[in-house]
Amino acid sequence: MSYYPLTSIPDYYGIDALLTEEHKLIRQSVRDWVESFVMPQIDQAAQNHTDLPGLMRELGKIGALGPYIPVEYGGSGLDQISYGLIMQELERGDSAVRSAASVQSSLVMFPINEFGSEEQKKKYLPKLAAGEMIGSFGLTEPNHGSDPGSMETYFKDMGDHYLLNGAKMWITNSPLCDIAVVWAKNEEGKVQGLIVERGMEGFTTPETHNKWSLRASKTGELVFNNVKVPKENLLPGVTGLKGPLSCLNSARYGISWGVIGAAIDCYCTAVQYSKERKQFGKPIGSYQLQQKKLAEFLTEITKAQLLCLQLGNLKNDHKATPAQISMAKRNNVRMAIDIARESRQILGGMGIMGEFPMMRHAANLESVITYEGTHDVHLLITGLDITGINAF
Repeated sequence: MSYYPLTSIPDYYGIDALLTEEHKLIRQSVRDWVESFVMPQIDQAAQNHTDLPGLMRELGKIGALGPYIPVEYGGSGLDQISYGLIMQELERGDSAVRSAASVQSSLVMFPINEFGSEEQKKKYLPKLAAGEMIGSFGLTEPNHGSDPGSMETYFKDMGDHYLLNGAKMWITNSPLCDIAVVWAKNEEGKVQGLIVERGMEGFTTPETHNKWSLRASKTGELVFNNVKVPKENLLPGVTGLKGPLSCLNSARYGISWGVIGAAIDCYCTAVQYSKERKQFGKPIGSYQLQQKKLAEFLTEITKAQLLCLQLGNLKNDHKATPAQISMAKRNNVRMAIDIARESRQILGGMGIMGEFPMMRHAANLESVITYEGTHDVHLLITGLDITGINAF
């Protein structure tokens, strides 16, 4: 037996009827690309701890980078449900692929579009949208993850430039990036964003090795040692944590859709395997315990789909709150990682083999359940929204 290609997406509640024809066309085009480009090489890339060659340019060709960015800046001007569906299909391929697109879109292009100058938008966004330029996002630090307000990276006004010092950690695409959107404190202790370009003296991007998760993408650090940043590289449109947190809201929204794709990949593989694998003279799918697992998988996927669809509607209407996004991210990642683990058991020993996606998705989701806000932090965000009491 070998890896089963997806034949149909689970749609138990007829959600497709609520999508536009454009939504379905976008989803199908990305699905086809994942089948042709990602699936044939993703296991080998994960096994060998190597990224997919030319990934960002390929993502640019299919319009997966900054799809909601206005057309005038190189985007496709799509709505938030389209963005979610793209993330879902990419993560069905692998979380590393979705992470690359998510970081580029929500953490690099989004802040430049929202808070950048017209010159910055014209300079960077078209190249980022095409995948000709790779971006990374610098917020998390060695000593500060869930508490970004305590960041130690800082910059000083030197008259004709800024001088940036500090370090960021766990940064997707840092070893490959051409630019980094870096959040640092000014001399007044207020957080602002700077666009740091590769080649600036004192800017280095050491790679993080020996990962058990997201092995098909590059992770590293952003290190700043007296980096001279031109004043025109400061994002002028925002001051304070609102800037980086709004980026995280966009990324968390994409994750909530993306992980559904990972869950679907595991579910569809488990369904087909359960029909073909025979024990005690009949398919294992005929046994009650296996049917229980499959029924629970489909239920949880369906709940996650409904959650994301309504969240997408709220995002399109600019009504989605950070707490609502946190709820979806937390629920859906937990759903996906549980399905990855349980579906592995349906395949028995075969479930640990690279020909099947369960172990790869499960390992990847261990990162996804932590980054862009940990599982527990999202619970406290919801608790704060319920009670009005800060439990951090």
